Amino acid sequence: MAAWTHSTLPQEWLAAADILRGDPSMMKTLLCAAIVLAATAAFGQTASVIPSQVSPIYVPDHPQHASQHGMAKEESVLENNCNASAHGERPLWEFASPRVERPLGEIARELRRQRDYLAAKRASSVVENQ
Repeated sequence: MAAWTHSTLPQEWLAAADILRGDPSMMKTLLCAAIVLAATAAFGQTASVIPSQVSPIYVPDHPQHASQHGMAKEESVLENNCNASAHGERPLWEFASPRVERPLGEIARELRRQRDYLAAKRASSVVENQ
């Protein structure tokens, strides 16, 4: 079993050890924080959350649901089925133009050309002969 030396310990452990070794007030602060944390954990376990009084189970009673009564008036659940059409009305499929979709490969080639055009090196100055 290899012994832990200063050079084999992880850097995070060394930083924490240096902080505790160098500043005694830091150790006191951490000790107080640990005591407060332990006290709150102990109080949380002893605090009464559920009352110790026994209470009977109450099941609600709905006598109206079980009684016999007359049936309601009949009503239709369907929509109004009348078809209204005016003279000269045409369905949408007769005059709507079909949607033309471009192939995905064509879109990719166009985007690649735009990318190459934008990435191409350009001259920083233009000289014109006059």
